[in-house]
Amino acid sequence: MELPPHILVVDDDQRIRELLQKYLQKQGFLVSAARDAAHARRLLAGLEFDLIILDVMMPGENGLELTRWIRAQSPTPVLLLTAMGETDHRIAGLEAGADDYLAKPFEPKELLLRLQAILRRSPTVPQQDLAPKQLSLGALNYDVERAELWHGSQLIRLTGTEGQLMRIFAARLGQTISRTELVDALGGAQGKSQERAVDVQITRLRRKIEADAKAPRYLQTIRGAGYMLTAD
Repeated sequence: MELPPHILVVDDDQRIRELLQKYLQKQGFLVSAARDAAHARRLLAGLEFDLIILDVMMPGENGLELTRWIRAQSPTPVLLLTAMGETDHRIAGLEAGADDYLAKPFEPKELLLRLQAILRRSPTVPQQDLAPKQLSLGALNYDVERAELWHGSQLIRLTGTEGQLMRIFAARLGQTISRTELVDALGGAQGKSQERAVDVQITRLRRKIEADAKAPRYLQTIRGAGYMLTAD
């Protein structure tokens, strides 16, 4: 069993973006969100994704242009979303390199089935087979596959944001992740206030995974760079 697939949702409509993010998270996916092509490029520069759900009609660089850029960089599957369902637009999307095309409005269940089909067709990343499925954090154990934190037989409840942070850190174990990357991965707007909000969430998460939250052993601060999760 592999790590939960990491999905990137790119849509300038905040309502749709948040609905998709919440729905897919409930289906067990790790989900990051971007509000436009520029935001998506920043995320793609620092994080790896298993599939990208991309709106075609966005201000500035549109979804077709971004799809061509993605396809020139990597084989990451792309599922296009648009309010336009005409045949010529579907063909344009597929010619740009998209793997599938879904017209708005759509049923979330259909989107789920389509992305699952794409993921089944996608080649398995060999490195995932080597990734740890259990992380030992002192007296705690983090189940990477289920995204659950345990103290012996007791499940430790994580908030939605804490759970998202643990998935992000576990997927990049031993790697420094900047505050900017974390803000982006959590779907927030950039700014010092958002970075401070991430700091607050990190502090709360440390209280659950560290024996001494003021002297963290596992969720470390890398001065001037960001945060890093290590394990025993």
